Amino acid sequence: MAMRLLLGSGGFRTPERIDFLSGLMRQFFGPIQRLLFVPFALQDHDRYVQVVTEKGIHAGFELDAIHRHSNPQAAIEQSEAIFIGGGNTFRLLNELYRRDLLEIVRDRVRVGLPYLGISAGTNVACPTIMTTNDMPIVQPPSFAGLGLVPFQINPHYFTGPIHVRTDGGYVEHFGETRDERIREFHELNDVPVIGLWEAGVLRFEGGNWELLSAPARLFRKAREPVDLAAGGPLDELLKCGAG
Repeated sequence: MAMRLLLGSGGFRTPERIDFLSGLMRQFFGPIQRLLFVPFALQDHDRYVQVVTEKGIHAGFELDAIHRHSNPQAAIEQSEAIFIGGGNTFRLLNELYRRDLLEIVRDRVRVGLPYLGISAGTNVACPTIMTTNDMPIVQPPSFAGLGLVPFQINPHYFTGPIHVRTDGGYVEHFGETRDERIREFHELNDVPVIGLWEAGVLRFEGGNWELLSAPARLFRKAREPVDLAAGGPLDELLKCGAG
């Protein structure tokens, strides 16, 4: 069975964006009724499940929270689909290592377990978490992620400088732009990076990539970035599959 991925940038906070994501999830998961939910990117796991449900980000599916299982590996083996939520990527990856879950998730997804990742859940699907925006609040054993895709993703991407609103209007922050940070990544690494705008989603099904809802920017070492429009072709640009 072919691998199936739904990788969201995050920012699903308006009714319109939640409706879009919910419709996409129902289409992607089909007749499946229960999703194994991984809340490890936030500290309060029960509260996380509650908030996702109250805001409708569960799309009506039953969330089977993995932290409530005495044997999380067995829960992954028995699951029909997996949903890894956002939060702090370092905390998430550290918990996946600590509970010895990376290999079993990778193996099951590669043989067809539908995978939904949002923000941090998208970061860990990459070869490493080296293009996350998060603060390293904990040190995982390695930066290596699930390696489900052969490129890096920078969720919550935006282009240009940062401006901060003050009483007098907007003033430039002068911090590094995302483009500058990704350029630094490519000074030492060769892996392509996709900067995925807020509410953007990458879908991999049937061996093909599709960019949904929002634009993205593709960064490759020693080459000019390429802006990608939602609905536009991706496979020829990436020249790579998944897994």
